[in-house]
Amino acid sequence: MEARSLEDKAAIVTGGSRGIGRAIVERLARDGAAVVFSYLRSEEAAGQVCSVVGAARGRAEAVRADQGSVEDMRRLFEIADDRFGGLDIFVANAGVGMVARIEHITEDQFDRAVAVNLKGPLFGMQEAARRLRDGGRIIYISTTNTVMRQPSLSLYCSTKTAAEQLSVVAALELAPRKITVNVVSPGATDTEMFHRANPDSTDEDVGAITPLGRIGTPSDVADVVAFLVSPEAGWLTGQHLRASGGLELGQASGGDA
Repeated sequence: MEARSLEDKAAIVTGGSRGIGRAIVERLARDGAAVVFSYLRSEEAAGQVCSVVGAARGRAEAVRADQGSVEDMRRLFEIADDRFGGLDIFVANAGVGMVARIEHITEDQFDRAVAVNLKGPLFGMQEAARRLRDGGRIIYISTTNTVMRQPSLSLYCSTKTAAEQLSVVAALELAPRKITVNVVSPGATDTEMFHRANPDSTDEDVGAITPLGRIGTPSDVADVVAFLVSPEAGWLTGQHLRASGGLELGQASGGDA
């Protein structure tokens, strides 16, 4: 049987029960990694992911944990480290797409957006820095909204942008141990979260303004993540890959796409 690229690797993926996170869990498991993933609400959805991975002779375990809780993040890493006897990959995927115009933002909304989109990844990277084996991989899942700004997304864009900068500094700090840190920013992707935030946009509408002619799929993003955590990507760190089909081309303000 052909060797799989992540054989004998152990991974943590946050927010892995649906959408992009689920696709990442299933892809890493298919490539040979043992995966512990977090979910917040739906035990049933998490169980379905474990069943799909198990049916394909992979290994995935679900842990209820809130990325916005430092205690939960530390517990997630402890469980995974105990299960596998070491870790190699951390994908900070969970996020909250807070939608509110600036004049209506509440303190609770601000605190939640910062906790999930910035604080959780920060302390997750801290645990990863302590526990990942040399040569490990860290991926932060951001968004093309950091360059395609829209009204009502100030909390989402600002917290995601901050975590992008966190990832770059982490890449510098962890480089001596050959641990790479990279950012992947999905564009419009066919997920429940995207359609809930954009109820008036159809797949055809998105495809019409995307250079590659269609809306993205969760597996499109998972493929990019799979490359970045593979042995072939060991010379890439501190980079930002936009998995968007080119959606942001010509639309980012200041030419920073």
